[in-house]
Amino acid sequence: MIKARHAAHTTGLPALADDSGIEVDALSGEPGIYSARFAARRQQGQGDDDNNAALLAALEGVPEAERTARYWCVLVYLRHAEDPVPIIVQASWEGRVLNAPAGEGGFGYDPLFWLPDQGMTAAALDAATKNRLSHRGRAMHQLLDALSELRERT
Repeated sequence: MIKARHAAHTTGLPALADDSGIEVDALSGEPGIYSARFAARRQQGQGDDDNNAALLAALEGVPEAERTARYWCVLVYLRHAEDPVPIIVQASWEGRVLNAPAGEGGFGYDPLFWLPDQGMTAAALDAATKNRLSHRGRAMHQLLDALSELRERT
């Protein structure tokens, strides 16, 4: 909400803001909202590789069955900076964290995020499939539906 209001206020235009992250059950929901800064918060560097290394270190010794995780995405759409009824949608994507990276695509934690129903990591998915299945893709579909409903009402 803060990002969207700032963008709308600064530009005078409608705004869309995204906040996404991964939560790991064995870590009581961490890294969560700090996903992009997980390694830095543990003084273990910064960037995707460091975040992945920090996540693997935090999960050292955790059995495979207890490495359940999910990506979350929350989207906020404001028609203007003072919009009293923003559209807020959220979606998740279930998986688990591997012991080592696999796959060449994606970014962030994708090389560690195993999708049992796909038999591969998010990093191994082609872009079209990832966009259809992912937390962001699902949230965007919800937002488009909500915007269509709003347009029909007005």
